[in-house]
Amino acid sequence: MTPASFVQPAADNPDRHEPQGRHRERPAVPGAEAVTVREVADAWRRITGRLRADVVEGDLGIRLPVELRALWLLTAGDDGAHGWGCFPGNKALMTLEAVGAVHRMKTAAQAQKDRLNSGRPEEERVTAWQGTWIPVIALGPTDHTSGLCLDAATGFLGRWSRYHEEPDEERDTLVTYGEEMADTLEFPALAARDKPGPIGGTLVWLSSIDPVREDRWQPLTG
Repeated sequence: MTPASFVQPAADNPDRHEPQGRHRERPAVPGAEAVTVREVADAWRRITGRLRADVVEGDLGIRLPVELRALWLLTAGDDGAHGWGCFPGNKALMTLEAVGAVHRMKTAAQAQKDRLNSGRPEEERVTAWQGTWIPVIALGPTDHTSGLCLDAATGFLGRWSRYHEEPDEERDTLVTYGEEMADTLEFPALAARDKPGPIGGTLVWLSSIDPVREDRWQPLTG
């Protein structure tokens, strides 16, 4: 007798199972491919976003606040349009590379000030930068001139500038700043600090429009 393991299946028997190593195609489920694509894309976005945030955190040596992590998971850098950013004042969300570069530049400048401060009376010491400040928004996505930074220690936004501009009177968090911007775009009539409107289909904030283009600007209506 031939051992069972050596018996060859009959080629003309349709009821026989396919040899091992071959896989039958799974039956198609309506919408399943689209769901799978979304799941894979979402997982990849979360992975790359987390890795980017971890790299920045290591570069800055600061634990990133959860609201900043959430923002950078969605987007990290605002190209805007025609040189304009989407934030009030036509400011832009900085790229992560610019965040690291500005933080290193400002930290090094403050270290130099601290060396001079060591020989000065306390009332004459100059502190223009704190290590817990994280630059977030600037005049452009890679700008090193001025903008807003988030204090990881307090959760409040503040102004950073090479020109030592005075801080804003209103203290915003990243959440309240974003919510006010969203409210302004949804209900423009309630705009308090800056007014949005289009120029050639691009969102532009009134406070930073070049006077020669001001006649092309129209206020946004809700």
